[in-house]
Order: sequence, then C-alpha cells, then structure tokens
Amino acid sequence: MDTVRIGDFGRHVDEEVVVRGWLHNKRSSGKLRFLIVRDGSGYAQAVVFKKAVSPEEWEAVDGAGQESALQLKGLVKKDDRAPGGYEVDVRSIEVLQSVHDFPITPKEHGTAFLMENRHLWLRSTRQHAIARVRHTVIKATRDFLDDQGYILADTPIFTPAACEGTTTLFAVPYFDEGTAYLTQSGQLYNEATVAAHGKVYCFGPTFRAEKSKTRRHLTEFWMVEPEIAFAGLDDAVDLAEGLVCAVVEQCLERRAEELKVLGRDTTTLENVTRPFPRLHYDDAIKLIQEKGSETQWGSDFGGTDETVIAEAHEKPVVVHRFPAETKAFYMASDPERPELSLSADILAPEGYGEIVGGGERLADHDLLLEKIQEHDLPQEAFQWYLDLRKYGAVQHAGFGMGIERVVTWICGIDHLRETIAFPRMLYRIYP
Repeated sequence: MDTVRIGDFGRHVDEEVVVRGWLHNKRSSGKLRFLIVRDGSGYAQAVVFKKAVSPEEWEAVDGAGQESALQLKGLVKKDDRAPGGYEVDVRSIEVLQSVHDFPITPKEHGTAFLMENRHLWLRSTRQHAIARVRHTVIKATRDFLDDQGYILADTPIFTPAACEGTTTLFAVPYFDEGTAYLTQSGQLYNEATVAAHGKVYCFGPTFRAEKSKTRRHLTEFWMVEPEIAFAGLDDAVDLAEGLVCAVVEQCLERRAEELKVLGRDTTTLENVTRPFPRLHYDDAIKLIQEKGSETQWGSDFGGTDETVIAEAHEKPVVVHRFPAETKAFYMASDPERPELSLSADILAPEGYGEIVGGGERLADHDLLLEKIQEHDLPQEAFQWYLDLRKYGAVQHAGFGMGIERVVTWICGIDHLRETIAFPRMLYRIYP
C-alpha cells in the first residue's frame, strides 16, 4: 500500500491508505482518540477506536505527545467538520518516535522565545502557511519571467566592490586576493549577461550590513532582479507591474486556505490590477508635506512617508524620478531634468512600503566613469563594468523585487522575520 500525502486525500476518498506524519494535537473521548496529524502537505483528523487497534497501539497513542512521529493505516472519509476537510478511520497505527515536552505548546509564547526556537516554530500552523505563500510567490515570479522569455543567469555572491552604498557591505577575507564583499545586488552582473541574452534575471540572496532594527529590514534577504536590453524606465515599470499582478493573482488562486489561516483580508489584494497609479517624485513630496511630513525635496522617503503615499491610493503606486543624489551611481539621469534620475519604486498598500526598486541604467562610458570617480569607488574593480559601455552599449533597464517584503504584504503580517525560514537580523544569527 502506497503512502498518501494528506494534501492528496481528495483523490483517495473511501480508500485505505498509509499516512506518515507528526502529531499536531489530540483529544480523548472515552474509547476514542482524535488525533490531528500533519505531514507537511496538510492537516487531517485521525480517529482511533480502542477496539480497532491492538492494546499496544492504543497504549502507544495514549503516551504520544505533540510532535510524535506516526505511521497509520486507515480509510479516508470526507468530513467538512474535520480540520482539512478529511478524516481517517484508523485501522492500525505505529508511533515511530514518542515525543514529550515539545517546547512550543498551543499557549502564547513571546517573540524572543519563538525566535530562539525558530527551528521548531517552523512547524506551527501560521509559519507553515507563510512558507507556502512564499513558495507560491517564488514560483509565480519564475513562471512569469520564464514565460516572458527571460532566462535565469546566476550572479556571484562574492564581489570585489560595492554596487550600492559602501557603508552597508559585509567584508570577507578572500585568500590572496584581499577583501571580497557579500553581494548587495546581482544587477551589475545582470548588465553583462543581458548583453548576451537580451532578457535575463538573477534570483538569490543579497546582503546589507545596515544597522537597522525596523520591521522592514533583514541583513540577508532574497531578491529577483530582471534586466532588459533596448529598454528604458517605462519598460522596466511595465514589467514590474505585470510581475506584481501575476504574483498576487497566483497567491489568491493557490493559497486561499493559507491566507485564511493567517486571517488575511484579501480585499486590497483583489484590487491589484493594472495599471498602477504613477506619481512623480515632485508630487509625492507635495503629498506627504500636505500630510505633515517634514521631509524636504532631495531626500529619500522614510517608512512613514511611504505609508502616507500608499494610503492615498487603493493599489500599489509607482513613484518615479527620484533625485539623482538619492540613487546609486549607475542610474541614468532624466535628460529633461538632469538633477532627477530615471528611477522608480513601487510601494505596496497598507503601509508595507517599497517592494520594487529600479530604473534605467547609465549607458554612456564617460559619464559612468565620472560617476564612479564622484562616488570615490575603485575604478579598477569596475573596469569590467565600464567595458560593457565600450562594446555594444545600448539603453537598458531593470529592477529588484524583494521576496520577503512581498510575502509580508501578501500575508498581511507585521514583520519580515516570519517570511524566511531562518531570518538574519541585526541581533539575530541563531539558529
């Protein structure tokens, strides 16, 4: 008899199956034991009648605590009242490991305790739901880009220099080559591969040594970064808009049950349709100042500013043409107003902040060299990057979308730390 996953019970109603999983919870009623069993694909109620199993099996079930490992055989029945909508009438059961005193019980626990036991907290219903939403965000992202003709081109994690601010680099000794740095972005290397393929994306971990403790920051996070040849700012924004819509649509379609577990009101997610409103930086500054912000023209937005801007719109909003001084050295300038960059951020509704940032890249060799010198960056480390402007340089653009921020928004939760299995934060590197 084959082992059947709980998530596949719908295809095995009225069949006898083998189930392997863990004891999530149990309750007793006389000569009956009701076990809530999970196997990673879902939850099901297993009903054990004392007369249906051996005395040894009955005793083992009685002694098994939360997270005990089980193997059972039984008949699958449809039951809308049971967790997961199915019930198993148990014919035999084996306790593979009897567990006692599992640290995380159904009672309330503090965040610090849960983070110290993150390796066990991952098994909870809430964390299980968040992880599955994350999986769908990643799958939808890859499917969307693959279907649009983009190829995955992996970029290095060790880099010789910064691509963003030099103050947020993690330095690593690198043999006889001196100091290397953990990547802040794969974008610069994308600009090399896009000249080979026309449409590329990298997808991997990025690192920022930013000493921030806000709910929107991790020191290690995952980002997808598409790059497009023969493209400008508007092309990048159009692609990002389509990607965000596709990701939200797939999560609503495939993860309705998980969003329900999280208590997510999906009304705002259902409003995520194209086109997104587009707001010039000048107008965004006016908007936040009218709402009492002291942020002045020329500054980047803080979290409160982003929330004010987002609250003025019913769907994600694109803020474009930030001052050049607030953006990285490689960003192209607006030809009509050189003090502005051809850049854009997409802000999520409900106060979740920036989920996408990108724009058009500087394609002129001499101007790029000037920027590298202005930012006091080591020219020799960027020689290969300058070469890209000497051999077939074309207009090109792209963006980065932070996976954890998108998952936080879609799940409707408070902090990024729950959106990745083992978060790395300013004061957290264990477990």
